[in-house]
Amino acid sequence: MLTKAGPVEIAVPRDRAGSFEPVVVAKRQRRLGAIEDVVLSLSARGLTHGDIAAHLADVYGSEVSKTTI
Repeated sequence: MLTKAGPVEIAVPRDRAGSFEPVVVAKRQRRLGAIEDVVLSLSARGLTHGDIAAHLADVYGSEVSKTTI
């Protein structure tokens, strides 16, 4: 997955029946632009860089440094 912050590796579950519908990243999506909007929104709400990094790790499973945010 390519983001403005750089490439992010995601784990895609194997789904032989084709019944899995992803929520955060759509099928065959290569770029993720909404992350920047999420970071701006969380920052506007007063979260610290560390809190935002922890939130992204919890929700999206991606590790982003505080300096990248």
